[in-house]
Amino acid sequence: MLKLDRTRIENGTFTLAADLEIPRGARVAVIGPSGAGKSTLIEAIAGFLPLVSGRVLWRGVELTDHLPGKRPVAMLFQDGNLFPHLTAAQNVGLGLNPNLRLSDGEHARVQQALERVGLAGMESRKPAALSGGQQSRVALARVLVQGRDILLLDEPFAALGPALKAEMLDLVAELAAESGATLLMVSHDPNDARRIADQVVLVAEGTAHPPRPTAELLDNPPPALKAYLG
Repeated sequence: MLKLDRTRIENGTFTLAADLEIPRGARVAVIGPSGAGKSTLIEAIAGFLPLVSGRVLWRGVELTDHLPGKRPVAMLFQDGNLFPHLTAAQNVGLGLNPNLRLSDGEHARVQQALERVGLAGMESRKPAALSGGQQSRVALARVLVQGRDILLLDEPFAALGPALKAEMLDLVAELAAESGATLLMVSHDPNDARRIADQVVLVAEGTAHPPRPTAELLDNPPPALKAYLG
């Protein structure tokens, strides 16, 4: 279980409160108005933002003082963070070792991850030679190869067209189910939440609220969410 125990998260002059628990293996959408603190929440879980107070725990072990690389977390950012001078395989390999000095076993893991996201045969291509959807798959493979227990997605498919975005969401859900990972995905689109998430965390008015079943929350939204959805 992922637990944010009476936390207050600081991001510049903005502070977000979160006191919630997310079951292990859950698929959770993080939604709310623009600027409400959705990215702040997952960046704190990843260790990129400090806590003013409270604790972050995973399966009873406190992570609050752990550096990002020491947490059981892999994060997929909005722009994918691919390096244009590196090949697809090298970009994925960064998830295993930043200096890209990989063992034979690690090279095999990179190959398997690329195959799993449908990019077999494209290992030597650089990002400029890949479509937007293929670039998203490379970024996803880099997350996959890390084998972490918690996957954090910060709107990584927002720039994709509807059909391709739906395809990528389905792939993420499939990969999370296979690995048993706990998934938190920031999204502005309630349809994304309905497609992929068992539960939804609403972030609004300075608070990240405990998760609720997706249909229950979206079918009967509280005032803050209703105003955002229109």
